[in-house]
Amino acid sequence: MSEMYTPSDFTNFPWMKFALQEYGQREVTGARSNPRIDAYLRTVGISGGDETAWCSAFVNWCLEQVGIPGTRRANARSWLNWSNSTTCLQTPSYGAVVILTRGSTSGWQGHVGFYVGHEASNLILLGGNQGNAVSIRPYASSRLLGYRLPNGYFAS
Repeated sequence: MSEMYTPSDFTNFPWMKFALQEYGQREVTGARSNPRIDAYLRTVGISGGDETAWCSAFVNWCLEQVGIPGTRRANARSWLNWSNSTTCLQTPSYGAVVILTRGSTSGWQGHVGFYVGHEASNLILLGGNQGNAVSIRPYASSRLLGYRLPNGYFAS
């Protein structure tokens, strides 16, 4: 059984309004690049085009739209040390930044997105560079490294 939450009031997680508005943005095949994804990448200082890994850039961009500084780094695992976050949440909260492994658990690679629900043993994330698009997708909860919320925001 899946459980997803779609709010109508974004007061407790204003960045999610922007994340949801970007749903469906996707990479352009070939040498061209989606200008919107290029905007996400600029928040982490990259001008490499939409073939560059951009999940962390998307999360940074969404938070910065509401004046919350992100990590300003392209590395997904940089969110584990996000200086503008509260301590690690023990359970997910809608809109929380979710940091996942990719490859080795002890490696440097990862994935990051926003928590929107769960389905069986999967976390459902709204994120960038998920199937080359801003989309909502399931990820095995066994890949979880941590949950974060910005300072001043509390789990709902």
